[in-house]
Amino acid sequence: MDTSTIVILDFGSQYTQLIARRIREFNVFSVVLPCTASLDKVRALHPQGIILSGGPCSVYDADAPAADPAVLSLGVPVLGICYGLQFITHHLGGKVEPAPAREYGHAQVNVVAEATLFRGLPQTMDVWMSHGDEARALPQGFQLAAKTSNAVAGIADEARRIWAVQFHPEVAHTRHGMELLKNFCIEICGAKQDWTPGHFIQTTVEKIRAQVGDGHAICGLSGGVDSSVAAVLVARAIGDRLTCIFVNNGVLRKDEFAKVQRTMREGLGLNVVAVDAGERFLTRLAGVTDPEQKRKIIGNEFISVFDDEAAKILKAEKSAGQEVAWLVQGTLYPDVIESSSVHGPSHTIKSHHNVGGLPEDMKLKLIEPLRDLFKDEVRRIGRDLGMPDEILERQPFPGPGLAVRILGEVTADRVALLQEADEVVVSEIKAAGLYRKVWQSFAVLLPVKSVGVMGDQRTYAYTCAIRAVESEDGMTADWAPLPYEVLRTISSRIVSEVHGINRVVYDITSKPPGTIEWE
Repeated sequence: MDTSTIVILDFGSQYTQLIARRIREFNVFSVVLPCTASLDKVRALHPQGIILSGGPCSVYDADAPAADPAVLSLGVPVLGICYGLQFITHHLGGKVEPAPAREYGHAQVNVVAEATLFRGLPQTMDVWMSHGDEARALPQGFQLAAKTSNAVAGIADEARRIWAVQFHPEVAHTRHGMELLKNFCIEICGAKQDWTPGHFIQTTVEKIRAQVGDGHAICGLSGGVDSSVAAVLVARAIGDRLTCIFVNNGVLRKDEFAKVQRTMREGLGLNVVAVDAGERFLTRLAGVTDPEQKRKIIGNEFISVFDDEAAKILKAEKSAGQEVAWLVQGTLYPDVIESSSVHGPSHTIKSHHNVGGLPEDMKLKLIEPLRDLFKDEVRRIGRDLGMPDEILERQPFPGPGLAVRILGEVTADRVALLQEADEVVVSEIKAAGLYRKVWQSFAVLLPVKSVGVMGDQRTYAYTCAIRAVESEDGMTADWAPLPYEVLRTISSRIVSEVHGINRVVYDITSKPPGTIEWE
């Protein structure tokens, strides 16, 4: 990376990705590594500063995250947050013990000593706490910089350029958290605020040209924001040596196969090969009910289709001496995070087809130009590329499509049911002017039948769940309080128009504890 980088070592906190997001809001690049990352891996990023995240463990536990304490002596500024404060205290000779009064939620902190980290901040601040342990004795060279009525809240060793806070500056509940993080990144670390869409586009285009050389690439196009932006980026780098392949996997939204082809060719000028492989995918999915297995089957089948199409392209262009060697995917940072345990001690949540479903013997080499970005950052990149809002403002759609919105077996009949129900949801959300205000809104088909009555006739049909969430980046989400009038219209239309569904329910689960998609 040829820009300033802040490395965040993740000890398993639910807020770690929020730290990365906040830092990027200063136009400073941030990257999350597991706390177990080697010193060589950390050094390779040439960090301007290092942040140690929070985490659920206690530093004195036998299975406490095994980070290398040498990260504290790499010669760059260090900021510990929550568990990070305790890690610093414990490994530099202080003492951490269970707190007699645990602090969870809102708290008030008083700044009691001058410290660069707190410069320009109020002497009293409302913050968000989440800890059961506390620093009882500080390491040599550290001073108490802030405290609550119960515990140490901030410490500093200006000489060694190490600071730590017990609260979470990255969450919105901490009123002046952004200013504190900015003090660390900009004032203390001296990071340049050059992580901009224009800079990203320039460096990414140069990197792709160097990667591909005279070769040919194909792009797995879905019509969504991620793959579309990835395709336009790569097309800017290698021109007509990019062929986009749009696959009907049998679990697309209603009329999506025709709509996407038209948009990509006419709206973006991309070279698109459309492959109708719906029957092929549904055959592979027959009898499968496990969500992970569905994702992996679809991921493997996608790559198999891409391999077949790449061979055809190579044969057709053999006279030009071109080699099809690259596969472009619109993988995003949340896909990577949720598919592999980069959280240090945290768990893999689910395998995304872009990340966890790829076969080990895949013939094509990957280009993932958006792998380090969050969704809102991808949209900003797309705007700088001159892409229309019609594409950039589309709500996220999962790679495995409706397969992960059909609980239980995926069949052609059940896909058709969900396509009709989903079309009602999207059209009514748009009609109410809510499409751009919510992160995602869609229907889910449940493997549950219930008794109903229509026109004095008894029915026994499926249940449909409506899901609508508000989010900034997809890492956390709250259920959206849709107006009752909108829910009433959606429910009435689905039950009346979609034969096979006689009951509609609304999902009011946030993420966490749930995920946005049901599978």
